[in-house]
Amino acid sequence: MKKYSLARGLKEKHIRLITLGGIIGSCYFLGSGYLIQETGPGAILSYLLGGLIVVSVMYCLGELTVAHKDNSFIGYKAKYISPTWATGVGWSYWLTWVTYVPSEMIAAGIIMNTFFPQISSVIWAIFFGALITCINLLHVSSFGELEYWLAYIKITAIVGFTILAIAIFLGLMGSHHHFVGTSVLKDNGGFFPKGVLSIFLTMVVVLVNFQGSEIIGITAAESKDPEKSIPAAIKAVTVRIVLLYIVPILMLVVIFPWNKAGLSQTVFADALQHYGLKTVAGCFAFVILTAAISTSNSGLYSCVRALYTMGMGRMAPSYFMKLNDNKVPKRATIFSILICWVFVIIYTFDRSEFMYKYLLALSGFSGSIAWISICWTQYRFRKKMIMENKLETLKFKTPWFPYLTLASIWVQISCLVVMVFTPALRASLYVGIPALILPMIIYKAKEVFKSKKEHRYKVYRPSISPLTPTSV
Repeated sequence: MKKYSLARGLKEKHIRLITLGGIIGSCYFLGSGYLIQETGPGAILSYLLGGLIVVSVMYCLGELTVAHKDNSFIGYKAKYISPTWATGVGWSYWLTWVTYVPSEMIAAGIIMNTFFPQISSVIWAIFFGALITCINLLHVSSFGELEYWLAYIKITAIVGFTILAIAIFLGLMGSHHHFVGTSVLKDNGGFFPKGVLSIFLTMVVVLVNFQGSEIIGITAAESKDPEKSIPAAIKAVTVRIVLLYIVPILMLVVIFPWNKAGLSQTVFADALQHYGLKTVAGCFAFVILTAAISTSNSGLYSCVRALYTMGMGRMAPSYFMKLNDNKVPKRATIFSILICWVFVIIYTFDRSEFMYKYLLALSGFSGSIAWISICWTQYRFRKKMIMENKLETLKFKTPWFPYLTLASIWVQISCLVVMVFTPALRASLYVGIPALILPMIIYKAKEVFKSKKEHRYKVYRPSISPLTPTSV
């Protein structure tokens, strides 16, 4: 199986920034506006709860990754839950990215169209699709290095916004030139203008914004030293989630009226324009472009490796196991990007906010299923290690077991239940649930057919005489 083994070309810095690159996409810059619009300043609590969930998921994934090294979280599910469930989750996860990556490509196309209006945004989207395809076919170290720098641009922008927001808050910058304090919150309905319940109604969208953190578990098979790099990356990303998500959103809701947020453009640019910083706000168009390319890049990487892993585990056709000379899953990459281009064409017919919100909800559903499964897998793995008295052999452990693991599972299940009673999010279940169940049915049917075929072969084989021409 050596010819199907991926190259170990990712360093610790690559893994750390690839994970952050997956988390900080254009969804963060654009989707945060929708979240604040629907929740109000209380959105900060939604992000805080979402941050706690993602940290617990990453620790669960870290324990599994360090213990197994050469597999992805889809493989863990097949081993500790069932191959049938892993098939459903794997294909659902793949669908998440091949529907989400096109939205990032379209976002990049729209931004470039504003700079070059004579060229259609669809043409730009296809161009960026071809670009990230070429990048993903390169050696994984080249991919990691590019994603490293793309992610740094986004991080720099968020840190820059936070510094400017603090200066605005203190009255040191901006056209208002006065101490903001809590005035914005008081003048617009307080901290919970739409009620406390709104925090939970938007949690699925919050989890979409954090989606991509699980990529850290997919990089294990291509990491040079997973036992060292994975735990270090998890701890580093945990700190950065607080600094790059919680703090900027906190400053945003403090200085900018929640009822002016939306999906028209990034809410961060809106906030800076509100205080007369139009030039700086304009730079966010470039940042969103970078974020879209980066997330498309890491998203394609993620869904390709998921498809490759399923091919290795007979959960997808073995056709997708084929690697190119750079030890990259060539067929899985080309197939995935072709499906992405199909969705790019579909999205061009409907660029409404409804389509964007629908996409967010669909990604939230399948992403939550993947995260719940990661925690469930870690729970079963840890129980197995305890029963076999091998707990001391674990080099990385999820803290506060089983409470942290179970809390993460049930909070996410509660978020999915909320989707059923939220009309704007409910429609995504009509696609999300079939995308989870249908692959499981197909896999189970194939296994039953294969079992019957093997049984029939065993039954009839003894009746063939060793002297017949057939045996010769």
